[in-house]
Amino acid sequence: MIGVLAASQLVGKNSVGVDIFRANQAWSFITLLTLGYLCSRGLAKAGSQHRSEEERKARH
Repeated sequence: MIGVLAASQLVGKNSVGVDIFRANQAWSFITLLTLGYLCSRGLAKAGSQHRSEEERKARH
């Protein structure tokens, strides 16, 4: 996410003077990256086995 913001700041204007990578486009990418991360974490947790308190104590 920091890379997207840095790229948005560092990428300049083209020869016509139009900003190539605008801030609103960068924030849209950050939103998509955040949603993707949250979905992947949710899927990872959904696939993990849930252990009861007794099972956790028995392992230690």
